Amino acid sequence: MTDAPRAIIVGAGIAGLTAALAMARRGLPVRIYERAPELTEVGAGLQLSPNATRLLARLGVLDALGDRAVRPQAVELKKADGLSPLARIPLGAEAETRWGAPYLVAHRADLQSALLQRAQSESQIEIVTGAFAEKAEFHKDGGVRLRVARNGAAEEIHTPLLIAGDGVWSHLRRMVRTAVRSRFTGFVAWRATLPVEQALAAGNGALEADRVTAFMHPAFHLVAYPISGGAAINLVAILPGEVPLNAWAQDADDAPLKKVLARASPALGRLAAADGASWTVWPVHAVNPADAWTSPQGLALIGDAAHAVPPFAAQGAGMAIEDAVVLANFLALRRGDPATALAAYEATRKPRVTRVARRGAFNRFTWHAGGPVAFARDMILKARSEDALMADFDWLYGFDAEAADQER
Repeated sequence: MTDAPRAIIVGAGIAGLTAALAMARRGLPVRIYERAPELTEVGAGLQLSPNATRLLARLGVLDALGDRAVRPQAVELKKADGLSPLARIPLGAEAETRWGAPYLVAHRADLQSALLQRAQSESQIEIVTGAFAEKAEFHKDGGVRLRVARNGAAEEIHTPLLIAGDGVWSHLRRMVRTAVRSRFTGFVAWRATLPVEQALAAGNGALEADRVTAFMHPAFHLVAYPISGGAAINLVAILPGEVPLNAWAQDADDAPLKKVLARASPALGRLAAADGASWTVWPVHAVNPADAWTSPQGLALIGDAAHAVPPFAAQGAGMAIEDAVVLANFLALRRGDPATALAAYEATRKPRVTRVARRGAFNRFTWHAGGPVAFARDMILKARSEDALMADFDWLYGFDAEAADQER
């Protein structure tokens, strides 16, 4: 049986790499096993609100990310039919002053690259690629026995702590839950990127390059924002649908998407049909955060493996980053007592993630509302000041996960 460091992380995505960096920062050595032979990230853009960026800054990741991330100046909400503005939430310097950290938008691959760059510079972190954690079970003497397949061979590792950052379709989730499958929400996310000049021309005033624009409609919502240092616009449209396979990125017939957007607005139709807009469809899955995240025998789930939240609050990456830092802090504070550390991590994080999931469900309801509900929503949004709208996010964006875990 192979010797192992203090902890093993399965999965080198955002959750796994952030956990490794947070643990190394606390002097806890880790080894990451990643199934892919090379660390590449699928997907397009993501939003990193101040609750996440304050933690990434402390880990040195924002410096590594550099100007590949964009600081939008506002979030603007519009009706998809007619494109009339409903509300504007200031970001930029005003948001950073209010919440103590920047609001960023970035290509997922750029964040992955920055995390990897930082992880590779840490002597406390070992990354093993092309390694599939095919079997795991609790050891009778404590800890976890992990079977890893790599280079046509298999090895067994006994580790005192296994951290599962293996995503929404985690196969390690079964170690602490009876209901292990993620739940398809009935929504799909269509994603595409366009060069910024092309997107602005196709939209013909519907969107701007310096902000996050959300278009609301009973049949869908569409979000557009700059990525890749401002060179491209990321588009994501979320609407009811079906996807046949449990896989992230899939090619599919995008004619129905284009029809729905064009019916709402000619400008959005042109944006959807622009040359080079290669749409990829992703199923939106959820994992119930109320179920177990940990075992005192030595297992912790983080990120989507613990609680995949639909993207209606743009907090998937944020919650994974918060999880990773809080878990590392409790493990460092309770060295020698991992069971207590794991229990504290789960007790701390569950209420926060549950509240975020509820906010996402509220956003889905209101953003896709029609009839009298949409009319009331529009009147309320138009009547509220920018400061009042910002105040609605103080609990979310102003949250410091490290300060909160110190209170327990």
